[in-house]
Amino acid sequence: MNHQTKQLGVFLSITALMAILAIYTRGYFTAANITDLFLAIMPVAIISIGMTLIILTGHIDVSVGSIFAVCSVVMGACATKHVPICACAVIALGLGTFCGALNGALTAYLKIPSIVVTLATMVILRDGLRWSTQGEWISNLPKNFQWFGFSSQTYTVICVVCVAGLIILSIYSLRHLRTGRIIFAAGSNADAARVTGINTALVVFCVFALTGFLTALAASINAVRFNQIPSNLGLGLEMKVIAAVAVGGAEITGGSASILGTVLGVILLGCISSALTFLQINAYWEKAIQGGIILLAVATGAIELYRKQNVKALAN
Repeated sequence: MNHQTKQLGVFLSITALMAILAIYTRGYFTAANITDLFLAIMPVAIISIGMTLIILTGHIDVSVGSIFAVCSVVMGACATKHVPICACAVIALGLGTFCGALNGALTAYLKIPSIVVTLATMVILRDGLRWSTQGEWISNLPKNFQWFGFSSQTYTVICVVCVAGLIILSIYSLRHLRTGRIIFAAGSNADAARVTGINTALVVFCVFALTGFLTALAASINAVRFNQIPSNLGLGLEMKVIAAVAVGGAEITGGSASILGTVLGVILLGCISSALTFLQINAYWEKAIQGGIILLAVATGAIELYRKQNVKALAN
């Protein structure tokens, strides 16, 4: 099944869900709800771009939720110390990039499986954050912290421009730039890529570092939505991100993924989450749906890999 077919299937699913919501709910398509829906899925959309690249190289990162929480709390803590808001964001971005780079270095150069590395990072960061904050929220934030000192409307416009720009840039880069071809090559066949002179370890390191940066960016933009920052932010975020990439048609084994497919996956999952509330369905079904999607994606990837191996064996 090619990317166009998968993307069409996700698009039709979104359309069908929208039709159901239009018939059975009231207030879903109001400007206020659409704005809230966009702001809710915004962090997932930003981080999913990086996760698409990681999965494309045949790896995975389950630490993004913890990195998101740490960057949010650090940004808020700096703001309470009267650090300028721009400097707070830069500190958060640097921290997120460092965490992603650490994951990448351990995976690419020490050859530790990415699931092991990022699972350890997830636990260390989450428990370290719980210990350092004692579960308390970051409060007493300065007045210019919320919305970056802008109005909520201006902030929303800035977020829309930022997310749209990232999506367009990533789609263009992956399709038309040499960088994109290198990432595809490293994920499709690492041995063949190395023979052609591609430093696959550096590629893996860079996509992890970039994902750390994007996670910190999402945390920075999201943190200023509120006048307090919970210390348990990002719980389950990695599940949403991985599920969105899987829904978008990425092969978990690597070598095949699409930013556009991922964006459609983010929209579909975001709409499902919101729809459960409007349709008065228990919200706990959301995690079950996400888990089912990931399981289906892994199973589909395994079947496709088995089919390709059989075809190759018959050809020989």
